[in-house]
Amino acid sequence: MQASEFFTLPASLAAFAAHFRPEVPPWEWLPQIRAALSALTVPLGAPPVPAGVRIEGAVWLGPGVKLPAYATIIGPTWIGAGTEIRPGAFIRGNVIVGEGGVLGNACEFKNCLLLDGVQVPHFSYVGDSVLGNRAHFGAGVICSNLRLDQQPIVVRTADAVYETGLRKFGAIVGDGAEVGCNAVLNPGAILGPRALVMPAMAFSGVLAANTIAYSRPAVRLVARRD
Repeated sequence: MQASEFFTLPASLAAFAAHFRPEVPPWEWLPQIRAALSALTVPLGAPPVPAGVRIEGAVWLGPGVKLPAYATIIGPTWIGAGTEIRPGAFIRGNVIVGEGGVLGNACEFKNCLLLDGVQVPHFSYVGDSVLGNRAHFGAGVICSNLRLDQQPIVVRTADAVYETGLRKFGAIVGDGAEVGCNAVLNPGAILGPRALVMPAMAFSGVLAANTIAYSRPAVRLVARRD
């Protein structure tokens, strides 16, 4: 299982390419987020910041980033050009966001990598996760990142069992995948490109590309068009 099967690092995040190699398992990108931000040498972004936006530590804000009237952004954090941050967003550090994304109202982000065009618009938690290009979450989606027994996360497929060695691991969400409102992605959930998780369900395991997960067994799509 390789990261390249799920997403492609966009040109907007080329500065981090050495840390996010396509041939490694996708969850190996998670410990690299902190290292990638620590290695940055570019100047900090300094657009006008509304009085109600609290910024702590090293925060890079790209051109055209839209800041709300109030939010908290804790570094190290990189926000790509044209991304919209909505009121009440809480960005807790070790966060990298590509271009043109939406970090929504009352959403929390921690140790995560969001590629270009990711939309997390309302009331979600995204921790210890990677969201691919144009991935979309409906309102209230939660990436649960810690097992109840706090044991390391194991990924099981039909062909193999992977010991990730990670105690905190939310979700891997492939390019163009979507998750419906109030769904929970249980620790170590993996969604292939253009996979769909229906609303109000708890999903565990690995969902193949172009497949819909219902509360009953997953159904493979015949075709999807942009």
